[in-house]
Amino acid sequence: MGISDGVLKKILISYAYVVIWIFLSFTVIVYNKYILDPKMFNWPFPISLTMIHMAFCSALAFLLVRVLKLVEPVSMSSDLYLKSVVPIGLLYSFSLWFSNSAYIYLSVSFIQMLKALMPVAVYSIGVLFNKEGFKSNTMANMLAISFGVGIAAYGEAKFNSWGVILQLGAVAFEATRLVMIQILLTSKGISLNPITSLYYVAPCCLVFLFVPWIVVEAPRLRESSSFHFDFVVFGTNSLCAFALNLAVFLLVGKTSALTMNVAGVVKDWLLIAFSWSVIKDTVTPINLFGYFLAFLGVAYYNHVKLQALKAKEAQKKAVQADEEEGKLLEERDGEGGEKRSHSQD
Repeated sequence: MGISDGVLKKILISYAYVVIWIFLSFTVIVYNKYILDPKMFNWPFPISLTMIHMAFCSALAFLLVRVLKLVEPVSMSSDLYLKSVVPIGLLYSFSLWFSNSAYIYLSVSFIQMLKALMPVAVYSIGVLFNKEGFKSNTMANMLAISFGVGIAAYGEAKFNSWGVILQLGAVAFEATRLVMIQILLTSKGISLNPITSLYYVAPCCLVFLFVPWIVVEAPRLRESSSFHFDFVVFGTNSLCAFALNLAVFLLVGKTSALTMNVAGVVKDWLLIAFSWSVIKDTVTPINLFGYFLAFLGVAYYNHVKLQALKAKEAQKKAVQADEEEGKLLEERDGEGGEKRSHSQD
């Protein structure tokens, strides 16, 4: 039995979203590494780079929402903004700052290996905030992922403790941000697409980053008088970061968050291969063995999530079917009662 044109079209479109997201995510990571690495573009100012991204995204989101009115803003009170968006903005600013800083000290391949700890962090923080139920088999899976990442770290040829601390901090902040979105926004029925998310969150990040920028990077930038702002490099880099946000919305909105997780694993392997073959980063057999163990743990975690989603969907359909059957029986009983009353008359 052949696949219909409609189904084939949907499959091809879904694959196109996956390819676009992988390409843009890949590009942003490699581009950021190129700018920040002292051996490449040699501009080791991660806070400044993050602020450029946030300023660009804020301006473009404002243009789309307020000037061109292509996207509807979300109805949000000042109280909700202060209690929900501001904490998320704070976490997001630290996550971006720390993750960009790690590119100065670590290879792209090793950073991707450390990012495999994201499900561990999200699950642990979810349990801490009572958003996830503690399950011994899930925790065993999390320990297996952590063990694999530990082996990969042990085999890292250019291990840098400060870089690892920064990347682990970025993972912790990002995981907390994801859980906070669930607690502070989703639970209140507020859903932000990437444009409205940047419209509300990006200016907030810009403000939070300004304080450490004044203390840490502003004095160093004043001393490096030889630097000239390259509008092509920073403009295209910021545009890629903005486009990545849109790609996330398309991928999750048109497929699922699980699809993005699976696509993320493919992207990680591509980045490791690129880091080894093009950037000439050292990738050891122990690195690969450890990451492969972590990869198996993440793959199993995604499989369990998928089965849970399928079970939930099946249960939902069963409830709907029972409700429809109940309505039909009520209608039949009502019709039968009417017929009996007419026959008695």
